[in-house]
Amino acid sequence: MSAPVPAAGSGAAASPLAERRIALVDLLDRLLAGGVVLTGDLTLSIADVDLVRVDLRALISSVNENVPSPFEVR
Repeated sequence: MSAPVPAAGSGAAASPLAERRIALVDLLDRLLAGGVVLTGDLTLSIADVDLVRVDLRALISSVNENVPSPFEVR
């Protein structure tokens, strides 16, 4: 459990982010505004013989109508 933040004016200095709670929607909005890069590697093997290898690299970001899509036909 976390300790409660002391009341204002009590004289004890607390980190301003110690008990700050952020809604999941706000967190996703902040992440997508700047973009998120996901990377991962998965290898399936039997008896030390690699059978399947999957590499994942993905960029996830929000869509803005002011920025043209690279997939549009001109």
